[in-house]
Amino acid sequence: MEKILVTGANGLVGRSLVRLLLQEGYLVVATGRGDSRLQADDPSLTYYPADITHPFELQLIMEKEKPAVVVHAAAMTQADDCELRQNDAHLCNVEATARLLMDAESFSAFFLFLSTDFVFDGKKGMYTETDAESPLSWYGSTKLEAEAIVQTTDMSWAIARTCLVYGPAAEQGRSNIFSWIKDNLQRQQPIKVVDDQWRTPTWVEDLVAGLLLIIRQRAMGIWHLGGPQATTPYQLALTIARHYRLDENLVTRVTAATFSQPAKRPLLTGFDISKARQHLGFSPGSIEENLAKIDA
Repeated sequence: MEKILVTGANGLVGRSLVRLLLQEGYLVVATGRGDSRLQADDPSLTYYPADITHPFELQLIMEKEKPAVVVHAAAMTQADDCELRQNDAHLCNVEATARLLMDAESFSAFFLFLSTDFVFDGKKGMYTETDAESPLSWYGSTKLEAEAIVQTTDMSWAIARTCLVYGPAAEQGRSNIFSWIKDNLQRQQPIKVVDDQWRTPTWVEDLVAGLLLIIRQRAMGIWHLGGPQATTPYQLALTIARHYRLDENLVTRVTAATFSQPAKRPLLTGFDISKARQHLGFSPGSIEENLAKIDA
C-alpha cells in the first residue's frame, strides 16, 4: 500500500485529495496548519500539524514517514496578502517548496507540485502547458519561481496548474468563489462580481481526480487541470443563482476597475486541457453538472 504525503491538507484541495486517496486505498500522511479539519477517522490516515516555513518540521515528518509520493498543495494563495506581505509569501511559496523538495529527494520517488493560472499575464487566455509565463502579481511570481525549482530536481516530478477552484467550503474553512456567492445570495446580501476576467473554473473533485491520475501514472511534466468551460465570475454567479433559485438581481455586474486591489489580476486565463484529456484521461464535468453533484 503506497504512502502519500499531502501538505495543505486542511485546505479545499487538500481535504478533497486526502478523502479521495483514502477511498482509493492509499496510506495518507497529511499536514496542515493547526488541528486537523479532515473529519476522517481512518487508520490509514496520519495527521501532523506543521508549519511549512519552519526549517525542520516537515523534514522530521518526512524522515519518520518516508512517503513514496509528496503532493505539495500548501501555499499562501491569497494574491492580495502575497502582494502586501512579500517576504512571507516568498518564505511560504518558494523557500518552503525548495526545502520540501530536498527532503523528497532523500525519502520519496515522486513530487507533485500544485500551481496556478496566475503564472500567466492574461493577454492570451486558454493557455497550454508550453505557453510563456509572465506573472503580473507577487503571488504568481512566487509560484513560478517554485515551479522552476521543482524542475531542477533529478527525481520524478510533476506540476499541476489549476484555475479558480470551487466547491463547498468546510466548517471553519476559507470560502471560495462558489461558497461566497451562494452564502451571500442565500442571506439576501447583494454582491458585486467582475465580468471582464475570464477563467475556466475547476470543481475541486475534478481537480483531485486529475491529481490522482498524475500520481497513478507517474505522469511527469507540467499539466493544466481546469474546467471545460470558459466563463467570468459574474456569469458563474448567475449560473449559481439560477441553479439554487436565488435572486439574480442581487448580483451586480462590475469590472476589475471597480475594485482597488493590491495584486493585479490577469484578465484572460483559463486552460486548454487537451494534453490532460489525451494523456491522463482527465474528464472534468460542466459547471451545471458539478452543481448537481454538489447537491447530491
